[in-house]
Amino acid sequence: MNKNVTEQAQNTFRGTFVSDIDALKDKLKGIDAYIFDWDGVFNNGSKGADGSSPFNEVDSMGINMLRYNHYIRRGANPVTGIITGEKNPVAISFSKREHFHSVYYGIKNKKDALLHLCAAHEIQPTSVAYFFDDITDLEVASMCGVRIMVGRSCNPVLIKLAKNRGLADYITANDGGNNALREATELLKTLAGKYEETILSRANYSEDYRDYLNSRNIPVTAFYTVTDSKITEQTPI
Repeated sequence: MNKNVTEQAQNTFRGTFVSDIDALKDKLKGIDAYIFDWDGVFNNGSKGADGSSPFNEVDSMGINMLRYNHYIRRGANPVTGIITGEKNPVAISFSKREHFHSVYYGIKNKKDALLHLCAAHEIQPTSVAYFFDDITDLEVASMCGVRIMVGRSCNPVLIKLAKNRGLADYITANDGGNNALREATELLKTLAGKYEETILSRANYSEDYRDYLNSRNIPVTAFYTVTDSKITEQTPI
């Protein structure tokens, strides 16, 4: 069965496996949190005048199914969060809608945000799966247990550096403007197991899915930013 899953991943996903697939599969067993950068990951990195950049419902469904898959396998909801260097109105509204546990915004040193999040939820960075795309994410990626880098044709040398330094486990074939997150979440569900159970249970709006959704929707998103050189809770206006 494990061999079949490995072969399915090798034959189906067009991105670059930096880590051995079986090793990545083993890493997923210890993941308790899914943390996302925003710009360039949920979108192509373009911004509006108010600092906003969009998300895609295709990616949103992928994230929700990844969380449900985790719930099926582990019997509990994972920690979810966003770490972004900017204040983004769309990221804020999205995280509220999806009941992410926390959003860190306006924090230039993302390592500080990661450590704060891990302390708040009593987990280790090695228990975090991190989805990222650019230079300011590399230190965080070096600390996390599973690292998914969004691929882009415009920065091949950066991608090569991430590969050579072992800062990513998988680099997506799609970029942020073309559903890289859906690709990544499909991969992780495939490797983690119970893919069909996850999808069909949601398709049938099963009792188990409804139980998951009720528990998923309990958390009220907490917002953090830097004030006087310290990370403090502050709901954005």
